[in-house]
Amino acid sequence: MVTHSTTRRQYWAGVTRHAACVGTLAAAAALLASPPPAGAQAWEPTKPIQFIIPAGTGGGADQMARFIQGAVAKNNLSKQPIITVNKAGGAGAEGFLEVKKSAGDAHTVIITLSNLFTTPNATGVPFSWKDMTPVAMLALDQFVLWVNAETPYKTAKDYIDAVKAGDDRTFKMGGTGSKQEDQIITVALEKLTAPKKFTYVPYSGGGAVAVQLVGKHVNSTVNNPIEAVSQWKAGALRPLCIFDGKRSVYTQKVTTDMAWSDIPTCKEVGVNTEYQMLRGIFMPPGVKQEQVDYYVDLFKKVMATDDWKRFMEEGAFNQTFMTGSEFKGWVENNDKLHYDLMKEAGFLAAGK
Repeated sequence: MVTHSTTRRQYWAGVTRHAACVGTLAAAAALLASPPPAGAQAWEPTKPIQFIIPAGTGGGADQMARFIQGAVAKNNLSKQPIITVNKAGGAGAEGFLEVKKSAGDAHTVIITLSNLFTTPNATGVPFSWKDMTPVAMLALDQFVLWVNAETPYKTAKDYIDAVKAGDDRTFKMGGTGSKQEDQIITVALEKLTAPKKFTYVPYSGGGAVAVQLVGKHVNSTVNNPIEAVSQWKAGALRPLCIFDGKRSVYTQKVTTDMAWSDIPTCKEVGVNTEYQMLRGIFMPPGVKQEQVDYYVDLFKKVMATDDWKRFMEEGAFNQTFMTGSEFKGWVENNDKLHYDLMKEAGFLAAGK
C-alpha cells in the first residue's frame, strides 16, 4: 500500500535526481564553453609569414631562407605559407629597421648574418640586435679562401706569399658589402701580409662575388662554402683554406678528389685567422613567448628533415643550434667581438 507520505518522499527523491542530472549537464556544458587553460592551445600564424632577408639574392642568407621556405612547404610544416622578401638596402639596415618597427607582429621573422653586428657599427643606423627578439641559431657558416682554379696557387701559403711579394693594392679581394665580414677577414689577412696589400672590391651578394672570381675580375674571395660550391664542382674555383679552428666534418667527396674535410684550416697552413658567421632567426620586439616557441618548434622540424641534412653538408655548415638564454648570451658576446674587430680596423661610424 502506498501512503501519501511515501509518494511525497518518492516525488522529492525524483526531483533531487533530476536536479543532479541537470547540474551535471550544465557543468559539462560550461566546461566545454569556457576557454582552454593557458598553454593548452598553442599559438599558430593566421596569415602568411613574412621572412625578411637583409641581404641580396644568391648569397648564403638568401639561399638558406629560400631553402627553409621550400622545406616548410614540401613537408607541410606550417598551415600558412612563408614569403621571402629581400631587403638589402643600407647593408641590410632596411630589413632590420623593418623588423624593429613591426613590434608585436608575430608574422614577421628575419634571418641574420654578421651584418646584424657590422651594419649598425659601420653606418650608425639607429638599430641594435636588442631591438629584436632572439629566436634561434640554426647554424654557423664557414668562410673559405678561394682563388680561380687556373691560378698557380695550390695552398693558402702560396697565395699569401705572393700577396706579400706583390706591390700594394695589386691583389683584389672580392667580398659582399663594405665594412662587413668579408672585409673584416681581408683586414685580418693584411696583418699577415702588410697593410694596403689588398684592394677590397665590394659586391651586392655572395653569388655575384663568386661570378667575379670565375671571370678573373678579382684575385680571391672569402665566400661561404654554399656561395661557391657550384663553381668548385665545375672546376672553376679552388679552395685554399677554411677559417675555422678545425676542419670540416663532411667527408663525402664534393669534387672527384676533394671533400670539405680535405680543405685545411687556415691556421694549419700558417694563416692565423679564424671567423664564422651566424645563421640565426629573430622576430620583432614585443612578441609573446608562445609565438617564439612556435618558430623554435617549426625550425626544429625543418632541421629534422633529410633535406636539411643534405643542405648542411652541401654548404659545409657548422651545425650548432641554440635558443633561449644560451643564444642570447652568444649574440651578446659576438656583438662585442665585432665591435672590437671593427674598432681595430677603423670601420666604426663616427660617435661609435
